[in-house]
Amino acid sequence: MFPSEVTDFFRTQKTPFYYYDMDVLNTTLNEIREHGISKGFRVHFALKANNQPKILEKIKEAGLGADCVSGGEVQRAIDSGFTPDEIAFAGVGKSDEEMELGLKHDIFCFNCESTQELEVLNELAGKYGKTARIALRLNPNVEADTHKYITTGLNENKFGINASDLDEVLAMLPALKNLKLIGIHFHIGSQIEKFTPFEELCIKANALNDHIEEKGFELSVINVGGGFGINYGHPNDNSVPDFERFFGLFEQNINLKDHQQLHFELGRSIVGQCGSLISRVLFTKYGQTKNFAIVDAGMTELIRPALYQAAHRIDVLTSSRAEEKYDVVGPICESSDTFRTDISIPKVERGDLVAIRSAGAYGEVMRSAYNLREANPTVYSDEIG
Repeated sequence: MFPSEVTDFFRTQKTPFYYYDMDVLNTTLNEIREHGISKGFRVHFALKANNQPKILEKIKEAGLGADCVSGGEVQRAIDSGFTPDEIAFAGVGKSDEEMELGLKHDIFCFNCESTQELEVLNELAGKYGKTARIALRLNPNVEADTHKYITTGLNENKFGINASDLDEVLAMLPALKNLKLIGIHFHIGSQIEKFTPFEELCIKANALNDHIEEKGFELSVINVGGGFGINYGHPNDNSVPDFERFFGLFEQNINLKDHQQLHFELGRSIVGQCGSLISRVLFTKYGQTKNFAIVDAGMTELIRPALYQAAHRIDVLTSSRAEEKYDVVGPICESSDTFRTDISIPKVERGDLVAIRSAGAYGEVMRSAYNLREANPTVYSDEIG
C-alpha cells in the first residue's frame, strides 16, 4: 500500500492533500505505449481527468497527445509542452473565444457536436483566414452500462450528432468552405468496466465510417474516445487496467482503411489509480446505530461520492486495531458530504491518517472552495526524500 517512510512523511504534512504515486503512473504509461502507441494508435490524454502540470509533463514525455474540453485546457496543454498538432478540442458548448484560441494555435482537430457549432466555427475560421480541421462527434446510441451522469453516447444525451441527422450534416459541409472534415469521433461514457459496449461501438463505428466514405468524404481519423474504467475496490491488486485487452479489442474489431488512424481519448484509466486523497481523522462519534469517523477532507476535495455515489476504497494508514464499522464523513455542512457508509476499517482515533484511494482522476480537478476551504500543496512520490 504505502511504505512506512511515506506514511511517516504524511504525518508531517498539513491535511487534506493529494498524493500521486509516480511509479504507478509510469507503469501505466509504459503499458499504453506497449499495447497502444506501438501499434500505431494515437492516444490523447483527457485533461478533464487531471490537469496537474507535473502529471501532464510525464504524459507528454510518454508520447501522448491532449484531449481538451475547454479553452483553459487547450491553454494548459500548450503551456505543458503539447504541440498544437497533438491537441483535440471536444465539448458540446465551445464559446467563440475558445474556438478562436484553437484556431489561433491551429490545433489538430475540433470535435464538433452540432450543426450550429459547425456554422459558427466556419464563420470564425473565415474571419481569421484559417481552415479548421474537424471530426464529427456521432452518437452511436450504445448503452455504456455505467452511472447515468457519465453516460454520453445515447440519443437522449446532450452530446454529439445523432445518426439520423448525419446525412443532413454531410450535405451542408461542402458549403462550409473553412472547415475540413478529417474524421469521426465517439465517446459513449465513462468508467466502463465491461467490454461489450466497446465491441458494440466498433460495429456502429464501422458502419458509419463506411457510410460517410461512400458519400465521397475521406476520413483519416477514427476517434473512439475513452471511457475505460478502473477497479475502485481493489487498487492494490489492479493498479493498472488491462490495456492489452482494451487496445486488442479495437485492433480486432475496428475496420480501418489504409488511409486511417485509430485515435483514443483516455483519462481515468491513465491517472485514476496513481492518486490518493490523504486525510486526518478529526473526531469519532459513536451512536446507537451508527459510528462516524469525521475526517478533514470533504466533498470540496473529492466530490465524486456526493455527485455519483462513487465508492472509493479507504485505507487506514496509522491503525492496526480490530475493525469496526463507520460512516466516513467530511466536515462540510451538507449531508451528502459522505465518503462511505457502513464500511469496516481498523478502529480509528483522533489524528489517524486515512487514504481515499483511486482519486487521481476527477478528484483534484473538481476541487472547490465551498465553505472557503483552502487547498493544501500536492505531494508527489518522487519528491519524498
